Amino acid sequence: MYLSRVEIDSKNRAKTKDLTHLGAYHNWVEQSFPEEVAAKQRSRHLWRIDQLAGKRYLLILSEKRPDVTALEKYGVSESAMVKSYDHLLDSIQEGQVLQFRLTANPSYRAKAVGAKQGRVVPHITVAQQRLWLADRAEKSGFQLIKQTVAGEADDKTTLAFDIVSRDWPVLHRKAGHGPRLSRVTFEGLLRVSDVAEFKQTLTQGIGREKAFGMGLMTVIPEA
Repeated sequence: MYLSRVEIDSKNRAKTKDLTHLGAYHNWVEQSFPEEVAAKQRSRHLWRIDQLAGKRYLLILSEKRPDVTALEKYGVSESAMVKSYDHLLDSIQEGQVLQFRLTANPSYRAKAVGAKQGRVVPHITVAQQRLWLADRAEKSGFQLIKQTVAGEADDKTTLAFDIVSRDWPVLHRKAGHGPRLSRVTFEGLLRVSDVAEFKQTLTQGIGREKAFGMGLMTVIPEA
């Protein structure tokens, strides 16, 4: 597995003028693997957009190494970095505490009475979105760490993670408008409870809309 990152050339509007919707980012990711495109055998690529210190980055997790030239199509020249992800995966241990960052699409399927299939509905409130992640933790191979917060009346126990951004990016833009997806970024601490399941989570993602920049969780050792 490979984890790749490139700084998006946001200051060059002529260069990035096509990046107006998630579909355009999806195409950028897919075109970064020209051998797969040519062979018509595309593997799943998890990706997300990170914003750090005023800069925006495209982050991709893939089975195969991307083409750096294609990866920098909308990126700052020579800013692309590609690293093996296998060392991190091999180092994961049960009980290990890690810092995580996850961009996801918290949603559920609402089924009307008598309907065979429900429609996918986004969770709207912060409380709903936090509960969505908490509900998926154990079956995803990790536990969200609890912390005690001092209050005026008494101490309270809560989970040690935050929602650091929420927005509604356009999925596809047609005639000046298009459908939007709920995009939420979580950051916090977790403890690995099942190594095999957790590796599956890291490599396969969490939740829906993985093709459009959702579901990628990355981790680093606790500071």
